[in-house]
Amino acid sequence: MLIPSIDLMGGKIVQLVQGRKKALEFDNFEEWIERFSKFPLVQLIDLDAATGSGTNYDLLQHFLDRLPCQVGGGIRSIETARQILSMGARRVILGSTLIRNGEIDVSFAENISVSVGSSRLVFAIDTKGGKVAIKGWRELTKILPFDMITALDSYCGAFLYTHIETEGMMQGIPFEAVRPLRAATSKQLIVAGGISTNEEVGRLQAMGVDAVVGMAVYTGKVSLENPAQTATPTRIVNGLEVFDVPSGSHPITSKRVKELESE
Repeated sequence: MLIPSIDLMGGKIVQLVQGRKKALEFDNFEEWIERFSKFPLVQLIDLDAATGSGTNYDLLQHFLDRLPCQVGGGIRSIETARQILSMGARRVILGSTLIRNGEIDVSFAENISVSVGSSRLVFAIDTKGGKVAIKGWRELTKILPFDMITALDSYCGAFLYTHIETEGMMQGIPFEAVRPLRAATSKQLIVAGGISTNEEVGRLQAMGVDAVVGMAVYTGKVSLENPAQTATPTRIVNGLEVFDVPSGSHPITSKRVKELESE
């Protein structure tokens, strides 16, 4: 299953490269709501809440009124989880709060599972260099993603694995990192991080893994109209493939994504 991703920052939809450099920014919300309305699930992330620099609650509510969403970003307490669920979220995504003093906080996971129900919880495992990263990907722990899954498997309805090194790069997610995680749990496994083609989404689906796609959706590289097809470049400029995007945003090339990574 393809799950489109909406990342919010400063009252706009954005796409970041590796969670740092902004590559796209636009505010044509209704157009994207219309395009995502046929999907059974959309991922909605408040990046400002994730970094502790504010919230986008009014905008969250706007999307939750129109789309079936799982919501993440800055959900660090049972009270906040309940608040987001009361706004209409189907599920909430928790990450950093599952780790305390460098260790997996199984007690908190159990408490929030009892409070809101495990089926309404998605536990995020954001990984860099093979280790789990927290606090908006700014702090690296010593925890392995496999260990986090096995410790928390009883307390959620799904796991969300993000491969930070390839996030926003449109270069594909490493399948060798996904396979052992799929084997570690019978729960829904969702992955994100550089997924760039419909064929890649299909390969993941064949493994029993769902795919969150952001950059490749917004640039038009992944087709939303027919998931079985891969989008083709709209035009070639100076030998580079360009995938034009809807009004309100701008085309981006794979070269520009690489430039953002190195800045």
